[in-house]
Amino acid sequence: MKKVSSVEEYIEKNAHFSKALSLLRDIINSTELEETLKWSAPVYTVDGKNVVGLGAFKNHFGIWFFNGVFLKDEHNVLVNAQEKTKALRQMRFTSIDEIDKNLVLAYVKEAIENQKLGKEIKPKRNTKAIEIPSELKTAFASNSELQTKFKELTPGKQGEYCSYISEAKREATKISRIEKITPLIMKGVGLHDKYKNC
Repeated sequence: MKKVSSVEEYIEKNAHFSKALSLLRDIINSTELEETLKWSAPVYTVDGKNVVGLGAFKNHFGIWFFNGVFLKDEHNVLVNAQEKTKALRQMRFTSIDEIDKNLVLAYVKEAIENQKLGKEIKPKRNTKAIEIPSELKTAFASNSELQTKFKELTPGKQGEYCSYISEAKREATKISRIEKITPLIMKGVGLHDKYKNC
């Protein structure tokens, strides 16, 4: 899918809903929200924080509320787009006739207020302590620079290396894996970094 470089281009690209998207855009732009483009779609922010976004699909269009879980939703118009989504809620439409300007504006204003109050779900960090295999501890004992470089890695990268060694059944395999990963650790790269940039 080709990236768009402006909100106007996004609306033109979704011609089947262009009038409706323009109407929603006008409603949102009547507030203090700042219009930006993120992920090739219109996103509206306050103090640099995402509040709402516009989205158009094959059979429907709508407004994303980034922290919509905190909206009162007295009119029961919001849907949870995906089960795994904790905060995101969507107000969906299939035609311009379904748009109630006052209702949309009320929800957008409530979302702005919630954002200003700091109501947002923070992503949970994995706080589980990393268990360093004894074979790696032995390698650290004979190579202090390796230990220093290991400690400089992110917890995620440290965890990948520890799992890689621990998963090996035989002692010889664990030792050969440590030999294999030593140059990577010394370079400050993660075990799976080469796949992440594909």
